Amino acid sequence: MEFDFEAVVVGAGAVGLAVGYALSQRGLSVAVLEREAAIGQGVSSRNSEVIHGGLYYPTGSLKARLCVEGRRRLYNFLDKHKVAYDRCGKLVVATAPDEVARLEAIFAQATTNGVEGMARLSRAEALALEPELSCEAALLSPQSGVFDSHGYMLALQGEIEAAGGAVVVATPFEGARPLPAGGFEIRAGGVEPATLTCRYLVTAPGLSAQAVAAAIEGFPPASIPAGHYGKGRYFRLVGKAPFSRLIYPPPIAGALGTHYRRDLGGQAVFGPDLIFVDELDYGVDPAAANGFYAYIRKFWPGLPDGSLTPDYAGIRPKLHGPGEPQGDFRIDGAKTHAIAGLVALFGIESPGLTSSLAIGEEVAARLGLESAA
Repeated sequence: MEFDFEAVVVGAGAVGLAVGYALSQRGLSVAVLEREAAIGQGVSSRNSEVIHGGLYYPTGSLKARLCVEGRRRLYNFLDKHKVAYDRCGKLVVATAPDEVARLEAIFAQATTNGVEGMARLSRAEALALEPELSCEAALLSPQSGVFDSHGYMLALQGEIEAAGGAVVVATPFEGARPLPAGGFEIRAGGVEPATLTCRYLVTAPGLSAQAVAAAIEGFPPASIPAGHYGKGRYFRLVGKAPFSRLIYPPPIAGALGTHYRRDLGGQAVFGPDLIFVDELDYGVDPAAANGFYAYIRKFWPGLPDGSLTPDYAGIRPKLHGPGEPQGDFRIDGAKTHAIAGLVALFGIESPGLTSSLAIGEEVAARLGLESAA
């Protein structure tokens, strides 16, 4: 049968757009459906805009493989499309003697993961790079950086549309049913509700991944993982940025922890922390600054009183709850849910932005599509 589109992607954040790009590069006609009035308004608009090296993720995990591959692809894509970035490098710092051994474990994992250019630094070597830093030792990841994530998403949208696809905003996905001869019938809402058909369906809606999967007829409930909202708050520094590189303490349970970055505008931002919430609340309590001051002064004792101002918050789609170990990405094809032509993404949080182009390639492979020319 003929389909309206060969592929429909649900969600026009960085990952959904990267999936649409990967499929369009293989000659497929693609429609990306987005419920918000513009692209990248969910998880993709409320993050650190950090390009991760791929240091921390367990051997053999999707996060380890796709972060390293995605980061390499991302720099090439940004260069080609003239999207701004700063490959500033990152220091992972031990702020107490008992954290030095954790740096060794991170170095070993980064080496296993194939991260290029990693270097161990003594306290003196780290301070030579960042004089205002306080640490016992550090690791240098020269491949880490920051970038214009919205510019990146606009470039992905442009590629999809140049290939004849469509990115359709203000059009929520309301449900789907598999067709007897293969493919799907999709119900889309909005001002002008519509029904369309496609050969392949990919769900990449971030925080609503579980609800979207549940709206697909025949999707086994047991294959939908429990989701949790992990809120991270950010504070901005009033004053001159103290460091040129990213500064990260060792990871905390369930996340990478509160870190420092100098954004592309030259301003210093700290965050995110991690608190689990039951609803989408993006408020930043100014009183949370007290914990930020104490945490930041472990690596920057010179942080002045009264210099942090509430900035923004993001919420990540986590597959683990408080006290539980952080899991891997879920990129579930027919082997998991037994629906041919469907790939459902769950728990695509950090390093999902860095990994996005590689996630797109992985989705195409799960659909049985050959590599793009």
